[in-house]
Amino acid sequence: MKVTTLAKWESRVRPLITKLNPKEVVSQYSKGRLNFLSQLENEIPSDICYPLDSLKRKLWDIEFRSPIMNSAGMFKNGGYYLMVAMQGAGAYLGGTGTWNPRRGNEKEGIYLPFVPYPKSHSSSNWLGLPNYGSPDLQGEERLEKLIEGMKLYDEAGVDFLEINESCPNTSYGKLQDDDLANRLKYVQENFIKQKIRNLPVIVKFSNDTEIEQVPHLLNLLFELGYDGVNFGNTSTAYPQRRKSIKPSEHRLYDHFTTTFGGGVSGNPLKEDSLKLASAAVAYHNSGRPYHEFHVIRTGGIDSWEDILESERAGISLNQWFTGYFENFAKHGHNVYKNLYQFAE
Repeated sequence: MKVTTLAKWESRVRPLITKLNPKEVVSQYSKGRLNFLSQLENEIPSDICYPLDSLKRKLWDIEFRSPIMNSAGMFKNGGYYLMVAMQGAGAYLGGTGTWNPRRGNEKEGIYLPFVPYPKSHSSSNWLGLPNYGSPDLQGEERLEKLIEGMKLYDEAGVDFLEINESCPNTSYGKLQDDDLANRLKYVQENFIKQKIRNLPVIVKFSNDTEIEQVPHLLNLLFELGYDGVNFGNTSTAYPQRRKSIKPSEHRLYDHFTTTFGGGVSGNPLKEDSLKLASAAVAYHNSGRPYHEFHVIRTGGIDSWEDILESERAGISLNQWFTGYFENFAKHGHNVYKNLYQFAE
């Protein structure tokens, strides 16, 4: 069965499946997600989508084909690049890499726990940065390996780097304020100041960030010479996000968040991602740094109207995760083509 057919069929029965025993639902969807992604990587689109020239955006002297691309959590280890390019994405972002190979999270016999909340257009995951590339390293050594990894990406010719300071699925993603400042300053001293080509470095923060923190965070990025900010990653504010989950999915939501924790994504983050990214744009415009700086929005993006809202606020780029897969279930490899028709 073609993966596009599988996705469409599964999306129709998903609301029924998620009513079953929560433990079994998580087990089956965690396995099913891995099988689906394995098949998806090997299925190349039959047609190529070429975004209209009017959708192009130029940032940091880099031409993005459109203002929408995948988020870092979707495609690991550089996979799916050809598929994403043929589908018509604005750009491609590889999954978070770590110095040492990292298997990812496992608990109660469930590897890389994941579950959808289809009626709420949301999902939860507790993946833990699985990749071939670590958080197992500590202190100075961890930072040294971070810089070595960034230099390897630089040598490979990537267009930009995004530093993840917001991962909810690892202990080191929960940094204290002083730790964050010291880490970002270390990257500035050992990488940003030594760059010999135009390689923008963006920092990704959580959608749970308090709005009052935005000026402080941006001042830090301005001062240290970073090129952009992304709000943000998945959420661990479970009581707050639960309000956006349909009552019929509360049992499944409560089971996952109490058993695994992890990050909530999708529609419950739409409002906060827009507020945080908009606040960042407004603060940036009130006292611009001396270098080019852009704001990226991630969280709850699932339609062209979301992208228009971003652009009205001055947000430069958008990344999606849950919205991508929900649209893929409806439109298959025409996922971007269908999105772009509303821009015409």
